[in-house]
Amino acid sequence: MADEEKTRPVIPKGEPYIKTDVINPTFMMQYDACTRCGECDKWCPVLDAKDGDRKYSPMNKISRFREFMGQSYGLKAKIFGPKRLDEDDIQDFSDAFFHCSTCGVCASVCPAGINTVDMYEATRQQLVLRDNGPYGKTVMFPKLIGEYRNPYMKDQKQRLDWIPDDVEIAEEADVAYFAGCTAGFNQQVLGVATARVLNHLNVPFIYLGEEETCCSSALIRTGQPHKGDIPFINAKHNVEALEARGVKKVMFACAGCYRVATIDWPKQLGRKPNFEVVHVADLLADLIQQGKIEWKKSFDNKIITYHDPCHLGRHCGVYETPRIVLDNLPGLKFVEMDRIKELQRCCGAGGGVKAGIADVALDIASERIRDAQAIDADILSSCCPFCRRNIGDGRDNVYDQQGSTNFDLRDNPENKMQVEDMIVLVAELMGLSTKIKSQEEEDKAAGVKAEEPKHLIDL
Repeated sequence: MADEEKTRPVIPKGEPYIKTDVINPTFMMQYDACTRCGECDKWCPVLDAKDGDRKYSPMNKISRFREFMGQSYGLKAKIFGPKRLDEDDIQDFSDAFFHCSTCGVCASVCPAGINTVDMYEATRQQLVLRDNGPYGKTVMFPKLIGEYRNPYMKDQKQRLDWIPDDVEIAEEADVAYFAGCTAGFNQQVLGVATARVLNHLNVPFIYLGEEETCCSSALIRTGQPHKGDIPFINAKHNVEALEARGVKKVMFACAGCYRVATIDWPKQLGRKPNFEVVHVADLLADLIQQGKIEWKKSFDNKIITYHDPCHLGRHCGVYETPRIVLDNLPGLKFVEMDRIKELQRCCGAGGGVKAGIADVALDIASERIRDAQAIDADILSSCCPFCRRNIGDGRDNVYDQQGSTNFDLRDNPENKMQVEDMIVLVAELMGLSTKIKSQEEEDKAAGVKAEEPKHLIDL
């Protein structure tokens, strides 16, 4: 919004310049609870990427908004009326406020226990309501998700295109696989790997296919849930469609979709869905601990590390099961980076930053690659398509190979540091193909026979 010419709002005399329609009293108290200790600033990835510019400091953002609130609702405002606020100052604040991935590390370290993620999302929505946001290209999210039911301008019929001929999808089952838009359209290797792993483990699953609509995380994170009421409409549609199929569990491999199903769907619908929300890492860790997974392949003595997705880790508390899985993959030594779990460094993609402020997203991702370099990691793995994409871009930036990665496919094993999702590695080591349907069709048309992966060894 910063570079656009906008009509300045007309504020009636006696009315506050910034309202609090969606900022509840608890959030107002939390703004007031900030002690200005500065602990959040020590950990903020955006502040690091902006070279310490105080405009982007979490503490400064809270202080500025608290000042706006004092001028609008404080004692003097009650007696003499709300103070006139400078619109340029509000817009400058809003632009800085949207420079945030809503990763939540500030909440993890806050001694006052401020729930910054929910507080920031409500404040973003309030800023959008007064036309001070969102930022950059994220303004297109409501149109894209509202019109196409996905953010990639794809036809809903294409949600079935990724499914290879060998994948079996049940008509009825206790488990549903919610693929999400990114695995279904833009990183199809994730959908293919998940489906083949579930088939291999004899876990029958249904898939909504054309019925599945976007989880709408992008709208919620960027302060736009009210536009067309799209997140509520999609939540109601997806939950009712899954409940109508009688499933007991819904399986997710996308951290963003998992976060929405775990936290946002119950908020939007005012009830919990009539099914259990499960991340595929939980299923795999349980089967590994029961000794029910047989590995067919192995890496050749590589070091692997794990990046906690913010939506899976800090937001939902899933930390251990992905580590159990990675620690048991043959031929890999699992080594932790310095910043992990509650204190993990964000990948930089969340909160609309990847779409709206790409340079900041790339800088943050590049720092995460340097974290992995510090422990000599050969593979950096995660459980989130957005982490995979943005950290992959960071890898390409650090190793000066920008634009060389096709994220629809398995990451090139010859890269100096592979950036690959846990589910793809699991599928490979089970001896399953991670080729997507279009690759297999091209190979068949060219008469190319399937080859064993050269980066793996037989067990």
